[in-house]
Parts: sequence; C-alpha cells; structure tokens
Amino acid sequence: MVDAIEAIYERRSIRKYLDKEVERDNIMTLLKAAAAAPTAANCQPWEFIVIDDAEKLSEMKEKFTFARYNAPVAIVVCGNMKLAFKGPGQEMWVQDCSAAIENILIAAASIGLGSVWIGVYPIESNVKAVKKILNIPEHVVPLGIVYVGYPAEEKEARTRLNEKRVYWQEYEPSRKHRSKDKPVIGHY
Repeated sequence: MVDAIEAIYERRSIRKYLDKEVERDNIMTLLKAAAAAPTAANCQPWEFIVIDDAEKLSEMKEKFTFARYNAPVAIVVCGNMKLAFKGPGQEMWVQDCSAAIENILIAAASIGLGSVWIGVYPIESNVKAVKKILNIPEHVVPLGIVYVGYPAEEKEARTRLNEKRVYWQEYEPSRKHRSKDKPVIGHY
C-alpha cells in the first residue's frame, strides 16, 4: 500500500487491463473505501452494483461505445433517492456518490489496481440504458461506472495544479483563462 497523497497522484484513468481476476477481498476494500466518503447530513445515499460476470460486462460495453474497456470488474455507483438528503439539497446525492467514486479510484491506485470513471448521470440515455441492463428501480439513479482491474499500461504519477486557477482571499475576475472545449463523452 502507498500513502494517501502518493495514491492521489498515482491515480490515473487506466483503459487497458490484464486478463486477471480481481480478488473479492480487493473489491470489498474498494467498497469499504467508497462507504468511508463524506456525505451530506450522513445520508449515505449510495448503493453499489458490482459486475464481474463476463456476459453482463459485455452487455454493458455493448451499450456504451465510449467505454469498451477490457476490465474484469465494473462497480456501478448509484444514488438511492429514498436515502438522499430531502428538500432543496436533494441533489447533494451527486456530490456524495462522486466522493464515493473518488475514494474507489484512490483506493484502487493504493492497492495496485487500475480504474477509470465512466459518467452516466445526467445523460438520460445513459441512465436509462444502465437501469435497464441492471434492473435498477425508478428511485435509484446510476451516477457512474468504475471499471477496475490490474493495469496493462503504466502512466506517470502527476498533479494538474494550475496556479493561475488558485485565488487567495477572493476571486479575481480580471484573470484570463483559456477554455478547452471538449466533447462530452462521460469520462473523468
């Protein structure tokens, strides 16, 4: 295991995996890390669907042309609206579940696994497809898919801190930033 800061820097989107099964203990470690995430008013709206069946993984990949990676495991992180924060803050489930996903990604890096986050919500066609394939009820919303496996590619550890995007005490609207217009495909 590596320390937390090192794992954060080592976390990279891995899209090529070895043909090697991920042990159940490692999957449970990732799920425990996910459930250790912060959550609004301790609602813990997350639910996890672990897919390690080759047929079900193929069905998922079939629907998502931008996510056809050979990972042996997919963890679908969902928000259960019956558990989510009530009232005007209900959409905080997205932040709660995103924190859970980030914990999975960092934990994977710390134990030598590779991972990639595939966005599902809020793209309605993606939400409907995942719900149908995985028999998810109406009150549960799939936020994202995390593919996990032993990496078949290496990427250098890094941070993408751009100090031009750091402000001290207050925002400076006069600063100019170049925007990067990228197509929306659901990858993080």
